[in-house]
Amino acid sequence: MTTTPTAPAVDHRGPVTGRERALAPDLIRGAMLLLIALANSANFAFAGQPGIESAPHGFERILNFLMLTFVDARAYPVFAVMFGYGLVQLARRQRTSGASTSAVQRILVKRNAWLIAFGLVHATFLYFGDFLGAYGVVGIACTLVLINRSDKFHRIVLGVWAFMALETLFIAAKAVVAIVTSTGAAQPLTNSPNPSLAATSYLGSLVDRLHEYPLHMASVLGFVVIVWLGIWAARKQLLENPGAHKTLLTRVAVGCLGITFIGGLPYALVGAGWLHVDKAAVDTLDLLSQVSGMFGGPGYVALFGLIVARIRKQSLPVRAISALGQRSLSGYLFQSVSWMILLAPFTLDLRFGSTAYTAALVAIGVWVLSVTGAYAMSRRSYRGPAETLLRRLVY
Repeated sequence: MTTTPTAPAVDHRGPVTGRERALAPDLIRGAMLLLIALANSANFAFAGQPGIESAPHGFERILNFLMLTFVDARAYPVFAVMFGYGLVQLARRQRTSGASTSAVQRILVKRNAWLIAFGLVHATFLYFGDFLGAYGVVGIACTLVLINRSDKFHRIVLGVWAFMALETLFIAAKAVVAIVTSTGAAQPLTNSPNPSLAATSYLGSLVDRLHEYPLHMASVLGFVVIVWLGIWAARKQLLENPGAHKTLLTRVAVGCLGITFIGGLPYALVGAGWLHVDKAAVDTLDLLSQVSGMFGGPGYVALFGLIVARIRKQSLPVRAISALGQRSLSGYLFQSVSWMILLAPFTLDLRFGSTAYTAALVAIGVWVLSVTGAYAMSRRSYRGPAETLLRRLVY
């Protein structure tokens, strides 16, 4: 008697397919990589943070103002929200395919463990300001603690953000007092130096990065509360069908972007040289800018959700930027390679007159190139080098 062999049981499915993707998350990731590029290229060009001209003249004042109002401390929270959103999407697809709870957890932990490895390599060889490793650590924590909690439990995060809004209001009041009572000499904004970016040799920069990365990683792990908000939003599927959630998205966009832009405005005025206050006031305005910047994450995400809700037909730019969003890991790493080649003191060290102009032009150019490359990959049904490697390691 012969028996028909049966296929071995599989307790999880493979990665997401193109047909399963929602437009809004991909468009958000692709578009916001421009803000990441502006922030990180400026960091490289000035060899310090936030990457602004300390004594601006002419259009440099406008650049400083725009960077501090819309970019600095406002770009990375978007990806923190989207990271949490992606965790839930991945878990949901696995569960829908019949994967067990333990199998879903294994996949998520494995994927985030590899993100930690990616981050370590990225931070060691390219850029100390890596976020991948921190995402991996936070992703594992969220997988073990948050993913399988009830909707009632996840509503706690809304209370946390309400408390953060009150805290921002309190700091804003202190900022107003600091501006009114400022009596010392006017303090211009300066960049906090990053030795790895000023190093004159690659080996020297690598040694510096090994010292800088652990401190940077520890300083950003607090964005877990932003990731948690992304988890809550994904459980509500706000971006899969943004048209059904216009009222909520409008309130979030107006409220959060209002907080983040108004909160960054005084610091931006100082950076542009239009507001002159003493060091104590500058320190308070810096704190206000950093705290209010966290609201840029949900604010920008909600804004793009509303934009997607109005899109009836995907134009070429939308498809191209979404293609980059689908390959955001490759796009992010490509940026770091570009900064190293174009801006490091021991490579091309490009300068187009003003350092601020150089940083902005290089950022826009690299982003446009990455959008073009991602669209070309999508036309050939190629996932992207980093995504392909990560999927092979995970699945």
